[in-house]
Amino acid sequence: MGKPKIFIDGEAGTTGLQIRLRLAGRNDLELLSIDPAQRKDALERKRLLNQADVAILCLPDEAAKEAVAMIENPQTRVLDASSAHRVAEGWVYGFPELSPLQPDLIRQARFVANPGCYATGAIALLRPLVDAGLLPEGFAASVQGISGYSGGGRALIEAMEGKGEHRLAGDYRAYGLELTHKHIPEMTRYSRLLHEPIFTPAVARFAQGMLVMIPVHLWALPKGVRACELHAALAERYQGQRFVEVMPLETYGAHHPVLDPQALNNTNRMELFVFENPTREQALLVARFDNLGKGASGAAAQNLDLMLGTVEEHAYQVRGVAA
Repeated sequence: MGKPKIFIDGEAGTTGLQIRLRLAGRNDLELLSIDPAQRKDALERKRLLNQADVAILCLPDEAAKEAVAMIENPQTRVLDASSAHRVAEGWVYGFPELSPLQPDLIRQARFVANPGCYATGAIALLRPLVDAGLLPEGFAASVQGISGYSGGGRALIEAMEGKGEHRLAGDYRAYGLELTHKHIPEMTRYSRLLHEPIFTPAVARFAQGMLVMIPVHLWALPKGVRACELHAALAERYQGQRFVEVMPLETYGAHHPVLDPQALNNTNRMELFVFENPTREQALLVARFDNLGKGASGAAAQNLDLMLGTVEEHAYQVRGVAA
């Protein structure tokens, strides 16, 4: 049996390029590539999509749907990095740490939807706490996030880097203020919340890295839930996980912790924090990871290995950059 054939449809974009960097040098895969002059040639794309064992879609939502419709080969499996299929019927959600059953679901699936970056952090924090009954399903979640600009597409990258007519003044921009961000449906479904969270994202003038933060009023929770219980539930859920680490509980005291959103850049790692102020009965849940790593391309490489049955063999880091 030959090497699995992998075709990245949209390999010239940020996510596609990052996936290629993570797969570079692997001798267990055959990477199919389209001639740059034929990237918009539907027939050539269709040929490669149907030739692949796994097609990875790094496309806008509508283009991703069109690509799936082009696939006639029943043996071609699909890993979609767009938001087109994350809550669609028949698609498996590609967050392996979602539950103990999720890796096997991904291994067996023909269609896998890679998670959104902000959603990955929010779900990683919320789902174990809802499953444990520490947060009620009716929890009124407020999710705040800040990300590097690399996930925003070419126009935003040029704006943040001060290139051309798109130059943007200032180092920080809040957006999604209409409260309809495309990650909200998957946050809601896979966190098992009854109500959509309020999600307020922002982008800053650094290329990559991300923090996702969820404040919790402990006094408003049932059963007198404490921050140490939230921390223990997260630690139990992710014990032994290779890419998700729960950091020590941070209780307000003499030292004043700070978090650098860029600390895990070029890796597939995610760190989860619980900060507590017991006097005020407040806690803050935080996820830190690379928006291009565990938030996009690193997650895609991890899902690809699950689909191929070769998980645990690779670090999913950008080649040549230490984890």
